[in-house]
Amino acid sequence: MKILGISYGTKNGNNDTMCRIALEECQKLGAEIEFIHAFDWDLQTCTGCVACSRGLVMGKGMICTRKDDFKALYEKMVEADGVHICCDRMGPGHDTGMLMMLDGKLKEQGKEGLNPRYFMQKAISFVGIGGSDWACRVETDHAMLAMSPGWKVVNNDCFSWCKDVLMQDDKVERMKEIGRNLVEAAQYIVDNHVMIPGSENLDLWKGEEGGCPHCHGNNFYIFPGTNHAVCELCGLEGHLEMTDNGVKLVNDPELGENGTIEHCHDLLSGKAAHGKDIFENEGRLMNLFKDPEFKTPSPSKSN
Repeated sequence: MKILGISYGTKNGNNDTMCRIALEECQKLGAEIEFIHAFDWDLQTCTGCVACSRGLVMGKGMICTRKDDFKALYEKMVEADGVHICCDRMGPGHDTGMLMMLDGKLKEQGKEGLNPRYFMQKAISFVGIGGSDWACRVETDHAMLAMSPGWKVVNNDCFSWCKDVLMQDDKVERMKEIGRNLVEAAQYIVDNHVMIPGSENLDLWKGEEGGCPHCHGNNFYIFPGTNHAVCELCGLEGHLEMTDNGVKLVNDPELGENGTIEHCHDLLSGKAAHGKDIFENEGRLMNLFKDPEFKTPSPSKSN
């Protein structure tokens, strides 16, 4: 089993050290480990050019216009069984539903399909270490990485006001526990050869119970003047209720497919619905380019 740790912190600072503490705990349990300091790699931001999604839809492969190290980093994540990370750029080009479609297109063309590791389930954990209190957003920012591939989140923690985190024994012990949890989850995936297709109901979560019944997230968009809310992470829609265990999102199928667990963004069923929306939008755009009226200059367009 291989566990990959990626740090976005100051070189040899708190993030690097805490990440290594978790990795060392993984190593004690027999895992092969690798540490990457992200700033040693050329990792550029996404430009939103949609070349990745178009390349997949057209059966041309996994395309990215950014010529940097992200593809190599992604391949390292694919080859690992567990990942401890904070990162960006996981989008349509790494969406498991889209990759399954591409795999089918390649095989229809008599070509070799994609690396089967792309469809292997993966355990992933997140930890943010900050010098201020920003837990209100970091949980969602972190876990978005796991949404596109549909990987299973094990822990998603945040240590605020922790410049001296290495001197706080409870935080160090928590990192060790997170490492052990990750190994346990990754071992289950390896032993049972769990693939992303078919693992929709697999829950490897080891953190505290969250407000969302599906992803355990705690960030919601609340429609003004109502208790109607949407989980910002998985997209589950419903209404907020106060329970003995705090505020909870109760999903509501009466709201349509958005109110069903099957619509959640990390599941293949939800990805299929999202893919349908993408195809319809891209189709309208392509037809618009063919419309003579659209091609005709007008004062509003020139402005």
